[in-house]
Amino acid sequence: MLKSLDIAATGMKAMQDKMNVISNNLANVNTTGFKRNRANFQDLLYQTQKAAGLSNTAGNPTPTSEQYGLGVQVADTTKEFRQGSLKNTQNPLDVAIQGNGFFQITLPDGSVAYSRDGSFKVDNQGRIVNSQGYLLEPQITVPADAVNLMIGEDGTVSVEQKGQTEATEIGNIQIANFINAGGLKSIGKNLFLETSASGSPVVGAPSENGTGALLQGFLEGSNVEMVSEMVEMIVGQRAYELNSKAVKTSDSMLQTATRLKQ
Repeated sequence: MLKSLDIAATGMKAMQDKMNVISNNLANVNTTGFKRNRANFQDLLYQTQKAAGLSNTAGNPTPTSEQYGLGVQVADTTKEFRQGSLKNTQNPLDVAIQGNGFFQITLPDGSVAYSRDGSFKVDNQGRIVNSQGYLLEPQITVPADAVNLMIGEDGTVSVEQKGQTEATEIGNIQIANFINAGGLKSIGKNLFLETSASGSPVVGAPSENGTGALLQGFLEGSNVEMVSEMVEMIVGQRAYELNSKAVKTSDSMLQTATRLKQ
């Protein structure tokens, strides 16, 4: 059996996985706060027929070895957390982070998730929530008589109320930062969970200790670039075709060997 059949099959499988990643990126090109994935590859084990350093007939060590690779596999898929484009919505409850950091969202089980999606709403109790109705952490409640909501770059949330001449501060939005944001676990709904790889969150006010500033009335768009994804798609498609041709060539060689036996 030719090893090239199995080797080429690993190449086809790897390119299929790459296309899955690209397809997900393109599907989320309009998703608020989405961060693109990138598939990374690594070669598989090698079979060594002759090791380097063995003594030759003259008693000298051989300078090279004879090794045959067994193909490729996906090493990991990496989230790229570079800044997405900012869109002016003029909605006072829309907030974008310009720089590093994540909003903190309280899940129904009481645990905290993290998100770059700042399209917030107000529930029937006046509490600021995300699109799924999950509470912003720390919890902030907007008074029923508020006529204007203001969110500063430092996270200070204030309201103007009927009959009052000065704004009233009602809370502060804090954001979390991670040493290794790429280690966060994606769980869908624009949310991430902390893992041992990401490290513990460093929570603080926006614009402090390397965290980004908040921009009220803006949303951060996806950082997917369609042209780049299309180029990656073409590269993946051509690599898949080359590996499929390697399978066909190997099959042709086996057919030739079979005919020689007849």
